[in-house]
Amino acid sequence: MKAIILKGFGGVENLIMADLPVPEPGDKEVLVGVRAISINPVDIKTRSGKSQAEVLKKYDPVILGWDISGVVAGKGKSATSFREGDEVFGMINFPGHGKAYAEFVAAPESQLALKPSNISHSEAAAGTLAALTAWQIFKDLIKLQPGDRILIHAAGGGVGHYAIQMARHFGARVTATASSEKKDFVLKLGADEHIDYTKLRFEDSVHDMDFVFDGIGGEYISRSLNVLKPGGTIVSLPSGGSAGVVEKAGEKGMKGYTFLVRSNGSDMKEIAGMLEAGIIKSYISAVYPFDDMQSAHRHIETGRTMGKIVLTL
Repeated sequence: MKAIILKGFGGVENLIMADLPVPEPGDKEVLVGVRAISINPVDIKTRSGKSQAEVLKKYDPVILGWDISGVVAGKGKSATSFREGDEVFGMINFPGHGKAYAEFVAAPESQLALKPSNISHSEAAAGTLAALTAWQIFKDLIKLQPGDRILIHAAGGGVGHYAIQMARHFGARVTATASSEKKDFVLKLGADEHIDYTKLRFEDSVHDMDFVFDGIGGEYISRSLNVLKPGGTIVSLPSGGSAGVVEKAGEKGMKGYTFLVRSNGSDMKEIAGMLEAGIIKSYISAVYPFDDMQSAHRHIETGRTMGKIVLTL
């Protein structure tokens, strides 16, 4: 099978096409013939030697990627959740070695869900790591009630654009920070208010927020705490530089959390239900062929991606 391996951590030139054996599914795994792959900022950070690099450096070869949608082509002897020919999608073995940049992936059946028939493989692949991140945060840390006010940073990106849609579904009032180029996009997704962070400091016009969903980190943590209600909650993603959020929030009598998404088939089934019902929709700004992975990585590296980037096989 074709696979893209990483020949050392560094630049995009280290992503090399290779011919590898088709993996054998383990006892409770299924073999998925991949039709679409989604990539995320964590792919780029890991490729460059950060994020998951410490975990993956012991493997040879290293195959990046965690987000897949495809068709079950085989299964282990104790795998009973799916049949050959089923269309499935999921985030595989995150954190860990997902090996998604390949024509075939051996995936734990417990991390997959049936792909809704009314969406494409590209839309399904997009709705994995990013959608799961937003969903797990809302399920476990930010339990929105109708009328709650939430500030979502980096709202036009992969995680952010799902977070807007989910927050609106819960009946929250959403303020979204994003560039001016993404204003119409975030408002169409359901944001009540857009703030162009390049022209306005959000804390000059935002106050009394119940929650902050922070995908940026760094100085945004302290600035966001200044717009929270007493006892409010901020969740900051590790990829955004979330060091100190727990302590800083605690000093102000607020709740602060970091968060790292984890593979979970039950959560994937809930995502599948939302995608099928149209509660959330995957916005895909660019689709690349599998053999142009380097260009897809360069696209993510711009930091200006609207929604998701997908590759098809």
